[in-house]
Amino acid sequence: MKANIPGRHRLVLAVARLLFTLRHPVLVVRFVMKLGYLPNPAAPESYHERLLWRKIVDRNPQFVTLTDKLAAKAHISSACPELALPRTLWSGRDPADIPLDLLAGEVIVKTNHGCAMNIFVASGDPNRGLIVAKARHWLRKRYGRRDGEWAYWPIVPTVFVEERLALSGARIATDIKVHVCGGVVTHAWVEDKAAGRSLLFDREANPLPGRDPDYPRDDQAVPVNARLLNYVRQAVSIAPAIAGNLDYIRIDFLVTDNCLYAGEIVVYPGAGYGTTTNPAFAGEIERLWRLDRSHYLRRRHSGLARFYASALRATCAADAGNR
Repeated sequence: MKANIPGRHRLVLAVARLLFTLRHPVLVVRFVMKLGYLPNPAAPESYHERLLWRKIVDRNPQFVTLTDKLAAKAHISSACPELALPRTLWSGRDPADIPLDLLAGEVIVKTNHGCAMNIFVASGDPNRGLIVAKARHWLRKRYGRRDGEWAYWPIVPTVFVEERLALSGARIATDIKVHVCGGVVTHAWVEDKAAGRSLLFDREANPLPGRDPDYPRDDQAVPVNARLLNYVRQAVSIAPAIAGNLDYIRIDFLVTDNCLYAGEIVVYPGAGYGTTTNPAFAGEIERLWRLDRSHYLRRRHSGLARFYASALRATCAADAGNR
């Protein structure tokens, strides 16, 4: 905790830390198990502590919109109409209502309220019965409870069918993930899921060292070529328009041979636990992620929350003064 903030603020933050820890013991214990240190969820400093703070404190209603895969498409289309989007071919509450002809081609059946809920369909396989059973199971789940990702909880679960893009895996990449703080890009992370490799870039599209847990070896770096660099520069230029004035967000893109497509908007990257071997990745986000620009600290508060918000704002001001 900053020594140059008034003692009353330090006391408030110390009490808040105790209360947050007692109220969310499972999240704190999981944080320690995943990342190896005891977090301060009341006055966060590290990248991962800030994500924990976001889960516990910053209930920005826009996070729900951006986390909802269908609502996020509408947001992206409004913010950046020139960016291609995978077409939504059908959506509804009951997967049994999916038109038969849609499942005869190459599509993806998804739900809008969670991650890793995708069924890749090609030439009628898997069969309709399996698709309906799996989608109904997903629709009954309340995703995000385990890791405290509350923005998933208010989403009305919906199943939808989306066109299946021919991604450029093993040629260029499959995904580009751009981290944005207050309209400023910090990094872009390129992933090739087909070939099992990745690469980190700075905001100028310069490759950086460092691996991630999914692709830890140096020989799992995505090869750099002119087409990849062009796509990274496009993604870096587009992402701030989609991010708007949010204090921190990740904007994902899908890579095809012909153009860049919008992917998802991610409020809690890696469920709050994602790491890399390059400390500059988290360090740059920590430098630019201003909590005083968060939804929580932009609001007026009453009662005890007013004292906490005031103390946290003082900490943010001290951070800004030390830079």
